[in-house]
Amino acid sequence: MKHLFLFAVFFTFSTQFFAQNGKVVVVEDARINLLIQKQIVTNPPSNVPQMVGYRVQVFFDADRKAVEEARSKILNENLGEELYFQFNAPNYVLKAGDFRTKLEAEAYQEKIQSLYPASFIIKELTNLPKIN
Repeated sequence: MKHLFLFAVFFTFSTQFFAQNGKVVVVEDARINLLIQKQIVTNPPSNVPQMVGYRVQVFFDADRKAVEEARSKILNENLGEELYFQFNAPNYVLKAGDFRTKLEAEAYQEKIQSLYPASFIIKELTNLPKIN
Protein backbone atom coordinates (compact mmCIF):
# COMPACT_ATOMS: atom_id res chain seq x y z
CA MET A 1 0.00 0.00 0.00
CA LYS A 2 2.88 2.31 0.87
CA HIS A 3 4.52 1.62 -2.50
CA LEU A 4 1.25 2.35 -4.34
CA PHE A 5 0.92 5.69 -2.55
CA LEU A 6 4.52 6.67 -3.37
CA PHE A 7 4.01 5.65 -6.99
CA ALA A 8 0.86 7.80 -7.26
CA VAL A 9 2.65 10.83 -5.77
CA PHE A 10 5.66 10.35 -8.03
CA PHE A 11 3.44 9.91 -11.10
CA THR A 12 1.47 13.09 -10.33
CA PHE A 13 4.56 15.25 -9.93
CA SER A 14 6.43 13.71 -12.87
CA THR A 15 3.63 14.57 -15.33
CA GLN A 16 3.94 18.23 -14.37
CA PHE A 17 7.69 18.25 -14.99
CA PHE A 18 7.56 16.41 -18.31
CA ALA A 19 4.50 18.12 -19.81
CA GLN A 20 4.80 18.76 -23.51
CA ASN A 21 4.43 22.18 -25.06
CA GLY A 22 2.34 22.08 -28.21
CA LYS A 23 0.24 24.12 -30.56
CA VAL A 24 -3.51 24.07 -30.80
CA VAL A 25 -4.91 24.27 -34.31
CA VAL A 26 -8.52 25.44 -34.59
CA VAL A 27 -10.30 24.20 -37.68
CA GLU A 28 -13.51 26.13 -38.30
CA ASP A 29 -16.01 26.27 -41.07
CA ALA A 30 -15.81 29.49 -43.12
CA ARG A 31 -19.60 29.81 -42.92
CA ILE A 32 -19.38 30.59 -39.19
CA ASN A 33 -17.84 34.01 -39.90
CA LEU A 34 -20.55 34.67 -42.51
CA LEU A 35 -23.23 33.91 -39.93
CA ILE A 36 -21.58 36.21 -37.40
CA GLN A 37 -21.44 39.05 -39.94
CA LYS A 38 -25.10 38.49 -40.85
CA GLN A 39 -26.05 38.61 -37.16
CA ILE A 40 -24.16 41.88 -36.70
CA VAL A 41 -25.97 43.45 -39.66
CA THR A 42 -29.36 42.17 -38.49
CA ASN A 43 -28.89 43.16 -34.84
CA PRO A 44 -26.23 45.83 -34.61
CA PRO A 45 -24.54 46.14 -31.24
CA SER A 46 -26.13 48.78 -29.07
CA ASN A 47 -23.54 51.46 -28.50
CA VAL A 48 -26.16 54.17 -28.04
CA PRO A 49 -26.35 55.65 -24.53
CA GLN A 50 -29.52 54.61 -22.76
CA MET A 51 -31.70 55.89 -19.96
CA VAL A 52 -34.95 55.01 -18.24
CA GLY A 53 -37.70 56.66 -20.23
CA TYR A 54 -41.01 55.99 -21.91
CA ARG A 55 -42.25 54.36 -25.11
CA VAL A 56 -45.69 53.91 -26.54
CA GLN A 57 -46.62 50.31 -27.22
CA VAL A 58 -48.59 50.75 -30.38
CA PHE A 59 -49.55 47.25 -31.38
CA PHE A 60 -48.88 43.59 -30.61
CA ASP A 61 -50.00 40.35 -32.18
CA ALA A 62 -48.89 36.74 -32.56
CA ASP A 63 -48.91 37.24 -36.34
CA ARG A 64 -45.71 38.92 -37.53
CA LYS A 65 -47.32 40.19 -40.74
CA ALA A 66 -50.01 42.05 -38.81
CA VAL A 67 -47.36 43.88 -36.77
CA GLU A 68 -45.35 44.67 -39.91
CA GLU A 69 -48.50 46.12 -41.51
CA ALA A 70 -49.05 48.30 -38.44
CA ARG A 71 -45.44 49.49 -38.72
CA SER A 72 -45.93 50.34 -42.42
CA LYS A 73 -49.14 52.18 -41.61
CA ILE A 74 -47.37 54.39 -39.04
CA LEU A 75 -44.44 55.02 -41.40
CA ASN A 76 -46.86 56.07 -44.14
CA GLU A 77 -48.55 58.52 -41.77
CA ASN A 78 -45.08 60.03 -41.11
CA LEU A 79 -45.56 60.47 -37.38
CA GLY A 80 -41.84 61.08 -36.86
CA GLU A 81 -40.73 58.73 -34.06
CA GLU A 82 -38.39 55.76 -34.00
CA LEU A 83 -40.21 52.43 -34.24
CA TYR A 84 -39.01 49.32 -32.44
CA PHE A 85 -40.06 45.85 -33.57
CA GLN A 86 -39.51 43.15 -30.92
CA PHE A 87 -40.42 39.54 -30.36
CA ASN A 88 -41.61 38.77 -26.83
CA ALA A 89 -42.81 35.17 -26.99
CA PRO A 90 -45.46 34.46 -28.17
CA ASN A 91 -46.19 37.98 -29.51
CA TYR A 92 -44.53 40.47 -31.80
CA VAL A 93 -44.56 43.97 -30.34
CA LEU A 94 -44.36 47.37 -32.03
CA LYS A 95 -43.19 50.26 -29.85
CA ALA A 96 -42.58 53.88 -30.73
CA GLY A 97 -40.42 56.67 -29.39
CA ASP A 98 -37.62 57.44 -26.98
CA PHE A 99 -39.37 59.85 -24.65
CA ARG A 100 -37.75 61.40 -21.59
CA THR A 101 -41.00 62.23 -19.82
CA LYS A 102 -44.41 60.65 -19.63
CA LEU A 103 -45.91 63.91 -20.88
CA GLU A 104 -43.98 63.59 -24.18
CA ALA A 105 -45.17 60.00 -24.52
CA GLU A 106 -48.78 61.04 -23.89
CA ALA A 107 -48.55 63.69 -26.61
CA TYR A 108 -47.39 61.07 -29.11
CA GLN A 109 -50.06 58.63 -27.96
CA GLU A 110 -52.72 61.26 -28.75
CA LYS A 111 -51.35 61.50 -32.32
CA ILE A 112 -51.80 57.79 -32.94
CA GLN A 113 -54.98 57.39 -30.89
CA SER A 114 -57.17 57.43 -34.00
CA LEU A 115 -55.11 54.67 -35.68
CA TYR A 116 -54.46 52.54 -32.59
CA PRO A 117 -56.86 53.26 -29.72
CA ALA A 118 -55.47 50.35 -27.64
CA SER A 119 -51.96 51.84 -27.49
CA PHE A 120 -50.47 52.49 -24.07
CA ILE A 121 -47.38 53.97 -22.45
CA ILE A 122 -44.67 51.80 -20.92
CA LYS A 123 -41.65 52.72 -18.83
CA GLU A 124 -38.45 51.00 -19.97
CA LEU A 125 -34.83 51.46 -20.94
CA THR A 126 -34.74 53.77 -23.99
CA ASN A 127 -32.12 55.34 -26.20
CA LEU A 128 -31.30 58.94 -25.45
CA PRO A 129 -33.71 60.97 -27.58
CA LYS A 130 -32.46 63.18 -30.37
CA ILE A 131 -32.64 66.86 -29.44
CA ASN A 132 -33.59 69.25 -32.23
